[in-house]
Amino acid sequence: MTGIVRGAVTGVLAAGFGVAVAELLAAATRPQAGPLVAVGGAVIDATPTPIKEFAVRELGTYDKPVLLASIAVALVILTAATGVLARRRRRYAFAGAALFGLAGAVAASTRPSAVPYDAVPSLLGAALAGAVLFAWSRRFAEPAGGRSDRRAFLRVAGVVAGGAVLTGSGAEAVRRARGGAVAQSRAAIRLPAPADPAPAFSPPPGFRTPNPSFYRVDTALAVPRIDVNSWSLRIHGMVGRDAEFSFADLLNRPMIERDVTMTCVSNEVGGRYVGTARWLGVPLAPLLRELGVRPGADQVVARSAEGMTIGTPVATVLDGRDAMLCVGMNGEPLPPEHGFPVRMLTPGVYGYAGSCKWLTELELSTFADFDAYWVRRGWAARAPIRTASRIDQPQPFAAVAAGPVTVAGVAWAQRRGISAVEVQVDDGPWMRAELLPVPSVDTWVQWRHRWRATPGPHALRVRATDGTGQVQPEARATPFPSGATGRHTITVTVGRG
Repeated sequence: MTGIVRGAVTGVLAAGFGVAVAELLAAATRPQAGPLVAVGGAVIDATPTPIKEFAVRELGTYDKPVLLASIAVALVILTAATGVLARRRRRYAFAGAALFGLAGAVAASTRPSAVPYDAVPSLLGAALAGAVLFAWSRRFAEPAGGRSDRRAFLRVAGVVAGGAVLTGSGAEAVRRARGGAVAQSRAAIRLPAPADPAPAFSPPPGFRTPNPSFYRVDTALAVPRIDVNSWSLRIHGMVGRDAEFSFADLLNRPMIERDVTMTCVSNEVGGRYVGTARWLGVPLAPLLRELGVRPGADQVVARSAEGMTIGTPVATVLDGRDAMLCVGMNGEPLPPEHGFPVRMLTPGVYGYAGSCKWLTELELSTFADFDAYWVRRGWAARAPIRTASRIDQPQPFAAVAAGPVTVAGVAWAQRRGISAVEVQVDDGPWMRAELLPVPSVDTWVQWRHRWRATPGPHALRVRATDGTGQVQPEARATPFPSGATGRHTITVTVGRG
């Protein structure tokens, strides 16, 4: 084993031990202070919008694991290089550790929800990693050539690696224990019956999206695990009086139940970042009116447990739509991935402008005084959902038999509703599709059209008309900065039957 290889191994294992210690300390105190999550969050914040959009589009729900894996690979490469340098000059051990520790500490302490303690896990882990590397590098940096020397190196490597594995396993065990406690508190919740139930409606198959299948797009690398017994919501700012509510306080208020379709602004034409669920929650408008909205307040700034900020126009919240503080989704308490214990939901606007998950704070403010997270990155401050439609059946590039073929999908224009959906085959005439029943203008519409397919390749295209008579635009536009436009088109091949 060459000296360079030994140096690289010592650097990687020492760093692994330090990171494991930092993660264990964070898991036992403040999980969001862990260096991997903190650095990952900082990378997300600094990533240009086009790259974020590419990751969401191409990687979907795998974007976060890929990011964490990339950080781990980069850490291995850099710490291996540090170990190689430290074999010649031991001071590089502390210099490298200090650099990595400082990066983790700065990332953790500058997160939106940070407290001064958050720098401690990264600094402590770096100090231990530097000490291990410093003590180890001199003795085993240069190969002595003897079998006993190699055995000694492997013994020390085994001890350090074992320490890293045990410490990392401890961190994971602590995280699981905390998550188990949260799961128990969630399982103990008994949601109240709504004072204002959803309209009577027999949903067609596929109308509601099951919770495990509901799309998830957010910047949280680790899902916040929040105990309802310690959770509270603070409402302050430009209100007549500040207030704080516990979870029990919310459950004791009158609840509404509604079917609402949510859409992510990152959804491409024909994309899957859209879903419909039955939501249970406290209506937000009456709550704000109770506290009193001061003149001039035009933005509700929602803040989450992990520091996200989302700004929603006050006029939107108060205009009669069913904006709510959700506690239930499809008949059960919110899943952790979708904002447990409480999330905000504002029908008719994209999620980044009205649907804050893991909600802890609402501040009445103005658009002139504060730009929310995504607005600072160039997205539109006001984000009404655009009219859109999608073909779900048949699948793109499918081979179908000649004869009657059902073309079906969904269309949505929340708050305006869908008045018509039309299908075009190749460059032929637009043909009206059948619209299935819906409970309100806040949900998508399922549609279907019976097409007499003829042999050969064909292009199928769909467009929707909203309740105001506006036809879905034909011109293609990317999601940035205010939502995608264009008409979903697929190609199929029809056999001879």
